[in-house]
Amino acid sequence: LETSGKSLARGLSVSAAILLSLSCLPLFLSLSLSVSNPLLKSKLGFEVDGEKMSASRFIKCVTVGDGAVGKTCLLISYTSNTFPTDYVPTVFDNFSANVIVDGNTINLGLWDTAGQEDYNRLRPLSYRGADVFLLAFSLVSKASYENVSKKWVPELRHYAPGVPIILVGTKLDLRDDKHYFIEHPGAVPISTAQGEELKKIVGASAYIECSAKTQQNVKAVFDAAIKVVLQPPKNKKKKKRKSQKGCSIL
Repeated sequence: LETSGKSLARGLSVSAAILLSLSCLPLFLSLSLSVSNPLLKSKLGFEVDGEKMSASRFIKCVTVGDGAVGKTCLLISYTSNTFPTDYVPTVFDNFSANVIVDGNTINLGLWDTAGQEDYNRLRPLSYRGADVFLLAFSLVSKASYENVSKKWVPELRHYAPGVPIILVGTKLDLRDDKHYFIEHPGAVPISTAQGEELKKIVGASAYIECSAKTQQNVKAVFDAAIKVVLQPPKNKKKKKRKSQKGCSIL
């Protein structure tokens, strides 16, 4: 009994160590994102202030949006080139991917959050230290579209002011799917023009429509997120002030 008890205790300690090492990482992704796998490559090819970024740069990218809009599917499609068929509501998950940008390695930390109201108090804990947000809504859900300005942007501006937002319209493959709307009478398609207008209203850095299922524009979403962090848009007011100062000197 004593021997079996020691073995059990040893086994539990090992299990605990494994769980700690995989902190918040889903098991099926912890294997697919091993060091031996090829790096995700980005063809952005830009520089920051004329200098290439160092290989040790880390970017924290947090996805937010209503439940069931496809946030997890988007992350899985990008990191593992697969599309999950079963819907399991997310609590909180972390993903990680190394991306090549202009010949340098960027470690992209991807944080998946729950959109349900039950996690309203817990979710903001993921916002700390965020470099960029992916704010997702479904292109076949008017409610998720409206919640971008009603719920999500106010929440992000409150807990993470100044952090850039990439607005993402998901489920692009369903917008022109007639069978989907026959089976879901309450679904309302959101047009590209509506998405662009919402981008202006909420002050998002970019708006991209994508499909995690077909992988259309999936890479473009994360390229935009990386670019807005490494090469943030210059302040127009500063430009104006500099030009005015230059004129006064002349």
